[in-house]
Amino acid sequence: MTAPVAEKMRDIEGVLRDRFAHIDTWVFDLDNTLYPATSTMWAQIDDRITLFMMRLFGHDAISLRALQKHYYLRYGTTLRGLMTEHGVDAHSYLSFVHDIDRTLIAHNHSLAEAIAALPGRKLILTNGSRDHAIKTAKQIGIDHLFEDIFDIIAADFIAKPDAATYDRFLDQMKVDPARAVLFEDLPRNLVVPHKRGMTTVLVLPLAGEAVEREAWEIARGEEPHVDFVTDDLVGFLEGVLYPPL
Repeated sequence: MTAPVAEKMRDIEGVLRDRFAHIDTWVFDLDNTLYPATSTMWAQIDDRITLFMMRLFGHDAISLRALQKHYYLRYGTTLRGLMTEHGVDAHSYLSFVHDIDRTLIAHNHSLAEAIAALPGRKLILTNGSRDHAIKTAKQIGIDHLFEDIFDIIAADFIAKPDAATYDRFLDQMKVDPARAVLFEDLPRNLVVPHKRGMTTVLVLPLAGEAVEREAWEIARGEEPHVDFVTDDLVGFLEGVLYPPL
């Protein structure tokens, strides 16, 4: 556990349940949040994006990698950049890049029990597709626990962290931000939710574990729009549910 994580966890020890007593809607990002960032899942998707671009432009991976990441940073997803600047069909893209091996992530019974015990609604808010979210959640063993999924298609292909995505999500899902919490692995995706009044939780990889991250994606949990930070999602949810020993 990193120092900032340990510090924030000490700060909330014994009062975590009180801080979440008003929450009736639990919103989770999917990739690198509901499964470990150290899994190969995102790496597979990332490689599929590069392959899609290689077939689209006819260039090698090295030439296209920088463009891929440029679109990701500028538009929130590489898809949005390809749609905006090259007219790429979104559905074909999503089907291709999410054609991955999910069997490499195991069922997480502890996570399923913790999410099931949360009082109120449970939703997924993802920049991926609904199909990807359903298949991934099913592999983890938590697909039956969520009321609904708000995906990139529901967001009209405008990705987090764009404010329009969160506003559309809050409106369509009938979510009161003052009574909702969002769990995310990217700090920039928590800026707008925090402004809207949502409680924000940054989910980090375990200290010392190697993860594939762009330099701008690396966070320590010290950002002002991050209310809580954890590198143990199950332990955090159990802290919300049960009094400390």
